[in-house]
Amino acid sequence: MKSLSKLAHTVDESQIIEFFQESVGQWRSQRRYYTLPDGETKEMVSMITIRFLEQGCDELQELAQIHELAESVFLICGAEVTWCSTDVLKNRSESQGSTLFGALGNTLYRDRGFATSKPVTAQYNFPNPKTLYLRTEYNGSVFEEELKLIGSKYRTRQTIISRAGEQLMIGQYIEKRI
Repeated sequence: MKSLSKLAHTVDESQIIEFFQESVGQWRSQRRYYTLPDGETKEMVSMITIRFLEQGCDELQELAQIHELAESVFLICGAEVTWCSTDVLKNRSESQGSTLFGALGNTLYRDRGFATSKPVTAQYNFPNPKTLYLRTEYNGSVFEEELKLIGSKYRTRQTIISRAGEQLMIGQYIEKRI
């Protein structure tokens, strides 16, 4: 295998490596979704586990294959996120699963999207070193997400879902490392 760790990275690639590494661990995520324009709310609690994926690992190679990237292309890093969610208001289990993320350049490759089980890509950047901004588009919808690390024990997230230029839903999250 080629020496993958000595490849030069863009500034955003270096930041995504650091961001994923700082996100490793278990998190308790409390979130609220607001459906627009009527304002209906849904409250969820999720237990989330984040694992860092090193360049060249099996999961990232599989993700590259799913996205039909050339065999000579190596995603620079990634993360595996597993979750188990409960609807707080209905006091019942809502969903559980996992997703893979892999970064290359300013593109984040995923094995599934927020509202689809199909592979998707997002464009990402860092407005500042502790804030990751993602923009994902598929099925006529736009998903804008901001994740912010706050110290070593907290993260905030906000997701805005739009279609045809109209905002449909806002999700706000506070996550605490456990």
